[in-house]
Amino acid sequence: MKNQPYAIMRFAKYKGPEISRIESHDERTKEKYASNPDIDPSRSHLNFHLITPKRRYRAEAEQQIKEAGCRTRTDSIRMVETIFTASHEFFKDKSIREIRAFFQEALDFLSKHQAQETMISAVVHMDERTPHMHLCFVPLTADKRLSAKDIIGNRKQLCRWQDLFWEHMSGKYPELERGESASETGRKHIPTSVYKQMSRLTRKRKRLEMLLSDTNVLNLKSRKQEISQALDSYLPDVWQMAATMKKYDAAFREAEALEAENEALLKELEAAKKGSVMEKLQQAKMRKDYQEAVALLERIPQEILNQLREEDRGVSKTITGSLNK
Repeated sequence: MKNQPYAIMRFAKYKGPEISRIESHDERTKEKYASNPDIDPSRSHLNFHLITPKRRYRAEAEQQIKEAGCRTRTDSIRMVETIFTASHEFFKDKSIREIRAFFQEALDFLSKHQAQETMISAVVHMDERTPHMHLCFVPLTADKRLSAKDIIGNRKQLCRWQDLFWEHMSGKYPELERGESASETGRKHIPTSVYKQMSRLTRKRKRLEMLLSDTNVLNLKSRKQEISQALDSYLPDVWQMAATMKKYDAAFREAEALEAENEALLKELEAAKKGSVMEKLQQAKMRKDYQEAVALLERIPQEILNQLREEDRGVSKTITGSLNK
């Protein structure tokens, strides 16, 4: 884990109906936020705008799209939200003026790449653990096309966005570190099949845990065959999962870093805008499930291992080998 603070920029895309929920959250139009206990309403008066919305988010988006002469479909992306922040420690001991200057710098960065007239709102939240800015804009290109894809791009272009953001911000804030891009870490997309693989291993782990919890020296003889069969099925899955975890190690490390370093910001995102963040949380959970699967082997009572060693050396050798992997 890196000790220096780092700059954070995240994109989220919205098609239509969910825009109102985003506005409600960003503009703090509700009295209570039961889904996000990190919001402190007594500090909400400290929130401030760098761009104040002219009208409701959805209405402003539709108006800009109409004026640009763009056709839309039900699945057209009408608004992009960019979240700017930094590690919590970066903001320690900074005054409101200094915090405002940081987010103005972030706004200046985006304004170099996206026309400011397309921006609906830029509001800084000071009523949570870590200050952060929600900047919403209509994804209109310079030639007046509605295309979030052209603006944000694919995975490679997103890495380029992060590079550019860090280069801009580090000019005034050299203490900020840059996150590693996918091209540097070798991060790969984790397919659904891997989650299913972990789910199967978790089911087997729970079954083995149940067997072991009800097994002792007195009943081991009658349970030995059942435990051996469970282990014969369990161990190959542990080894296979170990290979999978190694293959996607960079992605899991990124997920763990995001979970640990940016917990407050994750809670900030409501269900409508979790997207890739939820994927990272699922990856972090999978990593924990795998660690529990391996730890289960280490919890097998020594007396059970001793008796298995006496009666079936092969099983004992297999268990020992798995613990040393």
